[in-house]
Amino acid sequence: MDAGFPDRLAARVEERRSQVLLGLDPDPAALWPEAAGADSTAARVARHCRAAIDAVDEACVGVKLQFACFERLGPAGWTALAEVAAYAADRGHLVLGDGKRGDVPVTAKAYAEAYFGEAGPGFDAVTASPLLGRDSLEPLIEGALAAGAGCFVLVRTSNPGAAEIQDAPAPDRPLHELLARMVDELGAGSIGACGLSAVGAVTGATRPELLVRLRELMPRTIFLLPGVGAQGGSVDHLAPAFEPSPAAGLITASRSIVNAYAESGGDPAPAAAAAAEELRAATWALSR
Repeated sequence: MDAGFPDRLAARVEERRSQVLLGLDPDPAALWPEAAGADSTAARVARHCRAAIDAVDEACVGVKLQFACFERLGPAGWTALAEVAAYAADRGHLVLGDGKRGDVPVTAKAYAEAYFGEAGPGFDAVTASPLLGRDSLEPLIEGALAAGAGCFVLVRTSNPGAAEIQDAPAPDRPLHELLARMVDELGAGSIGACGLSAVGAVTGATRPELLVRLRELMPRTIFLLPGVGAQGGSVDHLAPAFEPSPAAGLITASRSIVNAYAESGGDPAPAAAAAAEELRAATWALSR
């Protein structure tokens, strides 16, 4: 990798005029017709994902691969994930691995070697859970930075149950604010020429009223924004995420793109292309 993650991202955002990540959460029971004919479930999943990547083309700046949806297929699923990651990279996409890992330092170091080492898929970034504390994140971040990659730490997620823990006082402010300060500190040594850090934050689009405060706490952080579309989040309310620059926010959309054909009744690929382009145009207009 010839540049750090934030600078590669900023360049790709400007090139494609997009801040959209295609989320790939493949369900073996709901694959596109293009997946038919492969001799195993894992091969069909990989074929489905390649078709979706082809469909969105340059409307997306990257892909987000949900580990669980591949891992449930056993060893063949991990092979399929690596194949899809390589295919996406060959098509000019940044590749984010979504596993939300978090463990004691010795295990975190092993995760870093798995994702960013010579034998790994070569992700541009991965997601991580901070609930074991700062020392559980540091080895993963160090491994990412050594490979020119990035790490997105969970700060305020998009699921309804997040409020129970992430909005609880800890002790004098919500936990998500404590996590935001930690993310800002962890990323201070990885600021790229674009002014953004390689340590990003997962900040769900379903609670846009929190984004102003989170941006105050993390002025140099790239926000990964899940929850637009199927979970009810709207691009119209996400302007604070993009205040530092267009590359400071990434919209990740899965079902609203891949399953767009279910509403139109048409072919999956054209419907996905139209949905991705609509989201790309709306986000780009908001961020400028």
